[in-house]
Amino acid sequence: MTDYAVLFRELAVPRLVGTANHQKVREVLKRELAARGFAIEEHRFAGRPARALLGTPRSVHGVNLIARPIRTSAHPPIWLVAHYDSKGQPISMAIRLIGFAALLLGLAMLFVAKLPAIVLLAVALVIVSQNRVNDNSPGAVDNATALVAVFMTVDQLGSAAAVGVIFPDAEEFGLVGARALATNRAALFDDAAVINLDGLDDVGRPTAFLHRPGPIGHAVTEALDARHWRWLPVVVDGIALAGVSGECVSIMKGNARTMRRIHRPEDTAARVRLDGAAIVAAGLARVLRAR
Repeated sequence: MTDYAVLFRELAVPRLVGTANHQKVREVLKRELAARGFAIEEHRFAGRPARALLGTPRSVHGVNLIARPIRTSAHPPIWLVAHYDSKGQPISMAIRLIGFAALLLGLAMLFVAKLPAIVLLAVALVIVSQNRVNDNSPGAVDNATALVAVFMTVDQLGSAAAVGVIFPDAEEFGLVGARALATNRAALFDDAAVINLDGLDDVGRPTAFLHRPGPIGHAVTEALDARHWRWLPVVVDGIALAGVSGECVSIMKGNARTMRRIHRPEDTAARVRLDGAAIVAAGLARVLRAR
């Protein structure tokens, strides 16, 4: 039986794409998938990081993990998805969102109140200039919690479940791995439901980002008693995968304190009990067992 706390500590280490830890975490994930009877495919890709990220290479190379139950060669009707890379930044996710919001507000105010707009833009540019990537965050909440939640869900469903697993890479560089899947492997998602997990803290109420609503997404939202939205100011792999799937939902869990830790050195395994991951996994298992 898997000791999820031990697995979590293996996964919650700084693992920026291309680093030694990144490769080690990928091997841990392959080990855990193989132990659960999955056939694993490595989907290698290269792509350009998001332009809003400063100090990144012109191209990032990564490896998406695609896992199907060994007993079938068909594409599973349901994919559990969670990105496995991490990144650090000089500013937290919360500060970054404030900076981009101030930038947009300042631009909108330019023709109405020029002096306040210029001041607001100056503050926003100082914040946005810190939108740089480093490797100093263990990425415990973002996104080792979701990786563990996937394994928790699979373990509760058992070997008979027609559920596949995808661990995209380079999400933290701007959904690069998920976009590569949508471009090069779109057939995987034909008429399939995608359940993307991204950041499952112990605190806060679950949130369902319904990119492409469908019966499974609605059932998961109800089972988790999650707030549900069609748009949120966050960048998650579900955005890239929604266009090629039958339905797509992203599940997150946290609060303002969570956002202050994301992408910072404070996002450590020591701060997480995995209660949030367990709650989400139990809800997913209840829904998927009924399918």
